[in-house]
Amino acid sequence: MPPDPFVVADVMTTKVVAVLPRADFKEIVAAMERWKVSAVPVVERGGRVVGVVSEADLLVKEEFHDHRLGLVEQMRRLDDTAKAGSRRAQDLMTSPAVTVPPDASLPRAARLMAAHHVKRLPVVDAAGTVRGIVSRADLLKVFLRPDDDLAAEVRSEVVDHLFPLSAGQIHVRVDAGVVTLSGEVRDRARIPLAARLARAVEGVVDVRCALTAPDQE
Repeated sequence: MPPDPFVVADVMTTKVVAVLPRADFKEIVAAMERWKVSAVPVVERGGRVVGVVSEADLLVKEEFHDHRLGLVEQMRRLDDTAKAGSRRAQDLMTSPAVTVPPDASLPRAARLMAAHHVKRLPVVDAAGTVRGIVSRADLLKVFLRPDDDLAAEVRSEVVDHLFPLSAGQIHVRVDAGVVTLSGEVRDRARIPLAARLARAVEGVVDVRCALTAPDQE
C-alpha cells in the first residue's frame, strides 16, 4: 500500500499568533513585529477565524497619511480609504478569510496561496476554529526529506510496482532531491509512467530517466 501523501497538518505551524476583532492598530503591528509574521488571523473568542489582517491592510494607513485622494480615486479605492481611517482589526481585516483544512493536500494549499496572492493560510477545522498556520516556507519542508528516504520510496512505490520482473536490474539514485533511474526493463511503454510517478513523490525535485528496454521485433 502506498504511503499516505503529505497534508497541511503534517507541515503547518501549530503555534498561532492571532488577534481579537477589537485589537487596535498598534497592538496588531506589535504582534507582527514580535513574532516576525506578515499577517495574523482575526479570531472570535473560541477561536473561530473571521478574517486576516496583513501588512498590506495596515500599510494603507501610511500610504494615505499625507496624501489626499481625488474624488475619482476615492471611489475607485473605497475599501482602502475605509481601512486608512480604521484602527480596529475588525475594520482592517480582509474577510472572509482564505483558509484551508488540515487534511488538504500541499498542492491545494499552494494553489490557494497563488490564486489569492497570500503568503500564509489559517488552517481551520470543520467548525472554522483555527488549528494552525501554513506558510510558503512550510510547504517547502517536504523538500528537506533525506535522499535515502526518497530513494527507498521511489523503489518500493514505483519501481517494484511497475517492473516486478526486472526491479533487480533497475538502479535508483537520489542526489539533492534529483532522482536518477537507470537500468534495463522489459516493458518500454511503462518508462514514461515510471518517470511521472517518481516525480510525484513528495520531496522530489526532478527526475532523470535513463531506463532502457530491448528493441521489440
